[in-house]
Amino acid sequence: MAIPDYQTIMLPLLKHLSDNKIRSSRETFDALANEFNLTEEERKELLPSGQQLVFLNRISWAKVYLKKAGLIESPRRGYFKITESGIKTLNKSPEKIDNDFLKQFKQFRKFMKNKSKKSIGGAERFSETDELDTRKTPEEYLEYGYQQLHEDLSNSLLEQIKSCSATFFEKLVVELLLKMGYGGSRKDAGRTIGKTGDGGIDGIIKEDKLGLDVIYIQAKRWEGTVGRPEIQKFAGALQGQRAKKGIFITTSSFSKDAEEYASMIENKIVLIDGEQLSNLMIDFDIGVNKIAAYEIKRIDTDYFTEESYL
Repeated sequence: MAIPDYQTIMLPLLKHLSDNKIRSSRETFDALANEFNLTEEERKELLPSGQQLVFLNRISWAKVYLKKAGLIESPRRGYFKITESGIKTLNKSPEKIDNDFLKQFKQFRKFMKNKSKKSIGGAERFSETDELDTRKTPEEYLEYGYQQLHEDLSNSLLEQIKSCSATFFEKLVVELLLKMGYGGSRKDAGRTIGKTGDGGIDGIIKEDKLGLDVIYIQAKRWEGTVGRPEIQKFAGALQGQRAKKGIFITTSSFSKDAEEYASMIENKIVLIDGEQLSNLMIDFDIGVNKIAAYEIKRIDTDYFTEESYL
């Protein structure tokens, strides 16, 4: 089955703690993963940042909300147990526990009130009490929102690239490769791109600042799919130069045959399509500006260990 949202996790989590024993986060993760019959892939699925497991994140937020309602408590870091209020709640055999259910508890209503919409300097801040998909955790909102912004920017960037001239596109490629650590000096890179005119090759750039090896480049704006014949032509040009490495950059995409051919031949040819190109530009700040940055912080529990001051 699909990974359950954090509200769906609440009741099984509380039942997991119903024996009044202190349970570790690892133990809880395994028990609930089995309860929901999650596959190995689902257990290992990560948030877009790649920093946390999706299921673990949702369990963590289910714990936060149950704790705010006073149904569970944390006797020490990474461990939880049910409270007397939690046991009384289970004895009533609720069909489900979600945010609406938890509103019967005074401390939870106070918690949600503090999270409700507020006006800050004329701007409104929204929380889970607003018309949002409350199945998502706060981290998921941030990460999937960031991912959507990144995809929108990537698509817009690619459209902008396609509207530029061939000369500008070659300049753009130089800037990107330099930012990625290739090409030696800007002067060296500027001379090599677009100067050789040797069938199938648009330029040559140093692999490192010392010029111990060179990489041959094909940089083409393209509307249709780049097929195998174009890659074969480029590979032939590399052989003519006794070159071993090449990069084929396009604003479009590559056919499956083209990708398979590039992976089979002796020469190392890296294929960069339009989507990867725009993502690399974003990663290396080419043609984009930073407009905001947000830091997510958590409590440093080690700081509050009094033994460290003795």
